Amino acid sequence: MIQTLVRPPRRTRLAPTRALSTTEQLRRRLLGRPRTAQEKLWGWLGPAMLTVVGGILRFWNVGRPHQLIFDETYYVKEGWSLMRFGYERKQDKTTGITNNPDSLFTMGNPHIYGVNPDFVVHPPMGKWLIGFGESLFGINSSFGWRFAVAVTGTLSIYLVGRAAWHLFRSPLLATVASLLLCFEGSEFVMSRTGILDIMVMFWALAGFVALLADRARTRGILARKVAAMKDAGTWDAHDLAGPWLGWRPWRWVAAVCLGLDVATKWSGGYYLAVFCVMSVLWDVGARRSVGVRRWISATFLKDALPAAVYMVAVAVGTYLITWIGWFTHPDAYDRQWAVNNPAVKNDGISPDSHLFAWLPDPLRSLWEYNVEMYKAALSITQPHPYESNPWSWMLQTRPTSFFYESPPPHECGAAQCSKAITSLGNVGIWWFGTVALAVLLFCWLLRRDWRAGAIWGGVAAGWFPWFQYQQRTIFTFYSVVFSPYVVLACVFVLGLMLGPVTADARRVLFGKVAVGGYLLLVTGLFIFFWPIWTGQVIPQTHWQWRMWFPSWV
Repeated sequence: MIQTLVRPPRRTRLAPTRALSTTEQLRRRLLGRPRTAQEKLWGWLGPAMLTVVGGILRFWNVGRPHQLIFDETYYVKEGWSLMRFGYERKQDKTTGITNNPDSLFTMGNPHIYGVNPDFVVHPPMGKWLIGFGESLFGINSSFGWRFAVAVTGTLSIYLVGRAAWHLFRSPLLATVASLLLCFEGSEFVMSRTGILDIMVMFWALAGFVALLADRARTRGILARKVAAMKDAGTWDAHDLAGPWLGWRPWRWVAAVCLGLDVATKWSGGYYLAVFCVMSVLWDVGARRSVGVRRWISATFLKDALPAAVYMVAVAVGTYLITWIGWFTHPDAYDRQWAVNNPAVKNDGISPDSHLFAWLPDPLRSLWEYNVEMYKAALSITQPHPYESNPWSWMLQTRPTSFFYESPPPHECGAAQCSKAITSLGNVGIWWFGTVALAVLLFCWLLRRDWRAGAIWGGVAAGWFPWFQYQQRTIFTFYSVVFSPYVVLACVFVLGLMLGPVTADARRVLFGKVAVGGYLLLVTGLFIFFWPIWTGQVIPQTHWQWRMWFPSWV
């Protein structure tokens, strides 16, 4: 019997591996593997390029139509009033010149205001930004009316990419997140309409990204400080609570952003509450991971308590600063309320209670004004043909029609023409996002994936509060506030579809085809719905093609 000898393969000489330092070990435990310089570069460049594309789409013909649509009749004119007078003034419809203030304003006539202050139901920050755009381009420029919302909507494309980078540490997924928000229909329409909701979305998202940056920074600090203690042999004397993590500048940035969010619409207050709690829970996990024995009490004393003090203080201070025009103009609405209502009553928590006699009159007046604003907001219950229930928002079953006209037949070459702007979300994102949120709930509750919990927190803060106001007149376009987190939920599931880096070639190919096909679908839907998102004149039959359900009409 002849035995065949097989020569064993030559062994490849492996470079000696360097032992990881204590700091590196802890950093990997807290933040995962370090990313390469190329990955970090594309984590910036990918979202930046999509932001340029999104900006071109949002600014293209943003002044069309040159007329106030939907709630622009309030915020565009109030923004100009803030720039002219420092506070909102009533439109005096009793005089001959102001019988039709919208038409006069559209023609560039600023003389639509009387001398009496106007009562409004939203804080001034968003209107200051709208007014700034008007001051740059003039009130006869509908481009100027919508300049601020187009800027914030465009920057949000970049921010969602940075959020995805911090969550997934993948330049590909960061770019995908920016692409999806770039082509998301409700975000696109709201970026071209001079109302406040896109700004609520922007400031909340900016605060979210700042807190994610704080998470990465402070975990690096924690790893370095704990490693230094362990290397010096002093960890046993400090492991009860662990080190202090410093002043945390990104948390201060987040507090300013969330304060501006509340100063745009009060619904931003839910983001302030949810994101503050979320950030502290991340601290709990970090201290526990490095071996702090009393990680709950340590987090409370060294992280939660200071955060509650300075984040709330900074947010409140930011909110008050946005009322500077009201504070400096004694004729503004309710500005003199405290003078006429001294704090002498014995009625508990109220601005005229003797318990708050120490509070300066302007602050007591603002308190009363804010109480009146809240009551007025609750009283908005008039039926509206496009009102919707928050249960339907994820499926976009009742989008809001902002604008509709039937131009003459010669403008479209058909018997009947349509010109519409409908705040309809890209159903490829919202319908897939509905399924994605169910997947994230599983990953969060059963696998304790912090990323799934963070994304759900962003959705919950923007969506769940509206269930307690179902008797109020509310609209589907409010969902734009949490659209970035729906996008991030989609990206989370797309990452699962791509598979891990250890997957075989067949698995990788399947993931790439599935994700690529999905992105083509989203892009195709954006192109298909473009005419009813931008007010293009099309044959009415083409408009009907895009009304997939009777509830969309």
